[in-house]
Amino acid sequence: MFLLKRRGSHNNGETDDPSLQDGKIIELKGAMGNLSGRSIKYCNDACLRRYLAARNWDLNKAKKMLEDSLKWRATYKPEEIRWNEVAHEGETGKSFRANFYDRFGRTVLISRPGMQNTNSPEDNVRHVVYLLENTILNLRNGQEQIAWLIDFTGFTLNTNISVKAARGIINILQSHYPERLAVSFLYNPPRIFQAFWKAIRYFIDPNTGQKVNFIYPNNKDSVELMKSFFDMENLPSVFGGKATLTYDHEEFSKMMAMDDIKTAKFWEVNDKPSHNMNGHSGLEVAQEEAIPISVSSA
Repeated sequence: MFLLKRRGSHNNGETDDPSLQDGKIIELKGAMGNLSGRSIKYCNDACLRRYLAARNWDLNKAKKMLEDSLKWRATYKPEEIRWNEVAHEGETGKSFRANFYDRFGRTVLISRPGMQNTNSPEDNVRHVVYLLENTILNLRNGQEQIAWLIDFTGFTLNTNISVKAARGIINILQSHYPERLAVSFLYNPPRIFQAFWKAIRYFIDPNTGQKVNFIYPNNKDSVELMKSFFDMENLPSVFGGKATLTYDHEEFSKMMAMDDIKTAKFWEVNDKPSHNMNGHSGLEVAQEEAIPISVSSA
């Protein structure tokens, strides 16, 4: 979940013409042929637009990318992952969906690599995929993208997510969630992070790389950049704001259980009741009042 380094723009000018955009979307829709099942719901116009934008509005490249994503989704089945399967990954609050938005109304993901608690790259990736799906499901109307905050408090090379897991997350984000990441902020990464960065930097494409910002609390430009994207009253102090961030795994689990029901309904998946950490079924938990992550003014 380390998406780093700014690079050049990929815009060739064609994306600035709405009529050309609409025409490309119609062409891509026709090129994909007759879809069935969940692929129909996935490949709406907004989706086609994201894939075209990710491939600089090249129809053939966008079609290939989308076909690869449909194959991946058919195999990996990200929409069928449920919280009880990945909850152990979230016990320390190393990654979760925040209950505040950026200034543009985008849902925010928070990651804290210093709180890494497991050793399975596959489970690490599955946890992040679940959170991506969940975050997208909870985007506000009219929103297509998310913001990602990464807090390096407590980061060490011994406790950090593995290079294998980081590469897997980067690959999935770039290949199968194109144009979902609006901006990412790496807050106060220590010098030792550079060793980890060198191991993954070449797997980050220019389109992703240009959305990532290194933020240092003692740098005036960094502070101003954060202010331009976030209300300081809502932003947690670990990111330079004035709010207090706490993670309650039990309460977050209740919220995810509620969302799992919403996910199953959206994708028309027939879920069996799954038991959460307290022995209650997802349906039972969903009937209780869920309290999201607490972020209050200090």
